[in-house]
Amino acid sequence: MTLLRKFLFITALLTGLNACGGNNEKVVLRMGHTLDTEHSVHKAMLHLAERLALYSDGQMEMLIYPSAQLGSEREMVELLQIGSLAMTKVSAAAIEGFVPEMKVYSLPYIFTDREHRWDVLQSSIGQALLKETEAAHLVGLGYYDSGSRSFYMTDTEVHTPKDLISKKIRVMESQTAVKMINAFGGAATPISFGELYAALQQGVVDGAENNPPSFYLSRHYEICRYYILDEHTSVPDVVLASKHIMEGLTAQQRAWLDAAVADSVELQKTLWLEAEQHALSEVKAAGVEIIYPDKAPFVDAVTEFHASFKGTKVGVYLEQIINMKRG
Repeated sequence: MTLLRKFLFITALLTGLNACGGNNEKVVLRMGHTLDTEHSVHKAMLHLAERLALYSDGQMEMLIYPSAQLGSEREMVELLQIGSLAMTKVSAAAIEGFVPEMKVYSLPYIFTDREHRWDVLQSSIGQALLKETEAAHLVGLGYYDSGSRSFYMTDTEVHTPKDLISKKIRVMESQTAVKMINAFGGAATPISFGELYAALQQGVVDGAENNPPSFYLSRHYEICRYYILDEHTSVPDVVLASKHIMEGLTAQQRAWLDAAVADSVELQKTLWLEAEQHALSEVKAAGVEIIYPDKAPFVDAVTEFHASFKGTKVGVYLEQIINMKRG
């Protein structure tokens, strides 16, 4: 099935099914994502569905479609825009094309640690960035933890940015990610995640970057001997909803949904930390050498990259985040 035909099929399947019911009808919302059922995000979404049913006393129901059943992250965002899907989870990096301000989350070393990251996400800064999604006919409801992304290499130890010079590094299809790798001296190579295992195996790329659970669950550790915990970016996942469908909810229904999302966010934080620790333990047991580099040279390498955003809206958000860190 071609991408277009698949899109039209899913749209036809879901159109009219995300009903915002009448006075006595149950409201059924559908939520899709691309991850497997063992992932912390899926477990958090199931919790969301349970809490929504509890808060609404059964008046609202959330159905979850995992494992890309409804398409890629981009396809599901497009379904949200036309009101054919109620909710999804998407990486902030993946919606830069829809919401340019989200680029700020893909900038390297904007957070000092996990505590600073969550302080920002739950502050007026994080909420303002969620509100930026409305211009794209979306509604940002919250954030899920996606940890920090670090480099992993097939056969190259990396201790400083100099070790990345001319190395082909796979990145997401994000111009911000491409520019970041170039700032480190590497050769950014956008490749879809599904094709990355073969690309590493065949030497198409020398390495990639991702968080520990993704490195482990993808089995990339079978090919890559080194995992470098430089933690250059901490790109959150965004819980998105269709603006069209959200506007069809009553104030009470929206309050129930917001409360359920908040509960799922708290659970996912805990589940993520457990998954992260488990992943590092497993890849180390499999023979991967974990390197803990001095981050200072990496931070210095992206100073000019940060400066390039001065005078832009992204630059304003960047300054606010850094000032919050200093405060």
